[in-house]
Amino acid sequence: MQQKPDYVLVYGDVNSTVATALVCSKLGIKVAHVEAGLRSFDRAMPEEINRLLTDQLSDLLFTPSEDGNRNLEREGVSTKKVHLVGNVMVDTLIEMLPEADNHILPNLPLRFALVTLHRPANVDNIAWLKEMLSTLHAISSEMAVLFPVHPRTRQRMSEVVLLAENKNRLRLLEPLPYISFLALQKRAEVVITDSGGIQEETTYLGTPCLTVRDNTERPITVDMGTNILVGTDTQRLKREIERIVSGEKKKGFIPPLWDGNTSKRIAEILISAPTEDHHRPSLSASAKVAVV
Repeated sequence: MQQKPDYVLVYGDVNSTVATALVCSKLGIKVAHVEAGLRSFDRAMPEEINRLLTDQLSDLLFTPSEDGNRNLEREGVSTKKVHLVGNVMVDTLIEMLPEADNHILPNLPLRFALVTLHRPANVDNIAWLKEMLSTLHAISSEMAVLFPVHPRTRQRMSEVVLLAENKNRLRLLEPLPYISFLALQKRAEVVITDSGGIQEETTYLGTPCLTVRDNTERPITVDMGTNILVGTDTQRLKREIERIVSGEKKKGFIPPLWDGNTSKRIAEILISAPTEDHHRPSLSASAKVAVV
């Protein structure tokens, strides 16, 4: 209300995304949603509800891939509002990749699996978490396993009686800065995750990714990229690891418009976007855009 922006940009699918979209909608301020149209079709996921509501409230919708456009059209969102622009997270990755290439990590194994687990549906299931940790311990006999542990996961792990950690093969690490983690993703033999963004980053990097979820809001990483959904089946996870160890890696391709220029395309669309001021038909260079 103090700044009176012409548009407010919201990103992704967290609680602040939908909260901001709702407030702006009630105040009559236009909303643009970056990373719009993604769907897991699983309403048990809090993020799915946030995505659905934010897209219905938004005046401009910037999608990272063609499936997002199809989802929005099916839900009755006007195609005039929707723009396929690519993936801003890949913009960041490309910008930071040279620094990650030069990032020297101490005592890094020649071959290793990189693991991230944080999704409540997984880590809050103590029986599954115990089985998963046992599986990672078994995988560490094939290759080293580096596991930066999310605070939520570490808390749940305190409820599990763990096998003795093999310091040389299974390493439980503190959460890592972005550059350090990006360097690990690029060098990893395989990434095991339940994250959404990591599915996209590994697809761009060409790193095999095994996602321990039954669904994904980023199906392009499966259809075109290096991602495989293994669900919560630890036996299938072991089989896929064995295939990777034997050299059977899934080859993927970088999706269209994941080229590092997504933010420029968004800026160009915003500059020409209509405003409520009839004396100024589009945003000028001095227009105010708030980013949340």
